[in-house]
Amino acid sequence: MPFRDGTGPPWWQGKFRGCGYRLTIPREAILGVLSKTSKHLSAEDVYLAVHKAYPAIGLTTIYRTLDLLVQIGLVFKFDFGDGRARYELSEGPKGASHHHHLVCTGCGRVIDYTDFIDEEVELLNRTEKGLSKKFNFRITNHLIQFYGLCDRCRSKK
Repeated sequence: MPFRDGTGPPWWQGKFRGCGYRLTIPREAILGVLSKTSKHLSAEDVYLAVHKAYPAIGLTTIYRTLDLLVQIGLVFKFDFGDGRARYELSEGPKGASHHHHLVCTGCGRVIDYTDFIDEEVELLNRTEKGLSKKFNFRITNHLIQFYGLCDRCRSKK
C-alpha cells in the first residue's frame, strides 16, 4: 500500500512475500543494492556495498541470499567467463526489461543490448516456437550472451 506522500515499498516486496519468504534486512539490502545499479555485480561487489550500511552482514549471508533470490526468480545469475558469477535483478519497478549481453573477451566489458530490430524479434519468436513444439517445452524466458571483441579492444590490435 502506498504511503501518504505517494511513494511505497519497493516493487519486490510483494513478489518476495508471494513466494512465501520473509523480507529480512539482508535480503532487502541486497535487493536495494541491485536495484540501484545497471552493472552486473559479483557477490563480493554486493557484499562491499551492503557492508557499508550493515557491517554485521557477512559474505556467507550474501551468497546464500543471492542463491535464494535466483531460485525464486527475482535475480538472474550470469557467467561471463571471468570465473565470477554476476547478478542483476530480473526486472525493475516497471516490469521486465528484456535484454541480451555482449561480452568482450579482451577487457571483460559487458554491454546490455536492448534495441532489438524487428528481424531479431521475429527470429527469436520463431526459434522459441520451434523449440517449444519440438521438445514439448513451455519456454518462459531466455538468456543470450554474445562473445567477441569490443571496439576498444579491436582498435588496440
